[in-house]
Amino acid sequence: MEQSAQQAQQLDHLATAPPPARPSPFAAFGVPGLGASAPAALPEPRPIMELEGEAYEDELDALGDWVDDFLLPVYGAEVTTASPWCLRWQEHDDVVAWLHALWLAYQQHKDPEAGLSGLFVWHRDFLTHAVAAIRAPGGPLSACMTSPERPAHRVLPGPPSSIRVERAKPGEERPCGREAGGPVS
Repeated sequence: MEQSAQQAQQLDHLATAPPPARPSPFAAFGVPGLGASAPAALPEPRPIMELEGEAYEDELDALGDWVDDFLLPVYGAEVTTASPWCLRWQEHDDVVAWLHALWLAYQQHKDPEAGLSGLFVWHRDFLTHAVAAIRAPGGPLSACMTSPERPAHRVLPGPPSSIRVERAKPGEERPCGREAGGPVS
């Protein structure tokens, strides 16, 4: 009986929410319970390619600051044919999308709530993969600068849009050599 009572007490203790470990560093921003009014909900981050106009330009400017002031000085290895770069990377939509996703992940993983291993996780799961994809010899920057002495820029064309075909009605000819009810050639 005594053991059951102790287990019930332990379960009650585990079911209660823990008190905040320390005061919030965001108290000045109106966090509830700290003498300030509740702030409006923060907007969820959106992929940069979903933004338009001034919102896109503002996000691209902030991303550019992070890339130029942090990412390249620390992780911008030598430019070679095996690791190209482009001084006009902002004109490569796929590179902008990759770098923006990398930046959002960086912001999340450097937050104290990510814990002491947050930045290690960012390096392992995000940085290494993103940089390898962006700077691959056959990647989106492969037609750009491969030597610091020869700056170059060229946006490679992507694949054309898919051809959309209406489904054929029974008895009509089908695209790609399909016969109505017959096997695919």
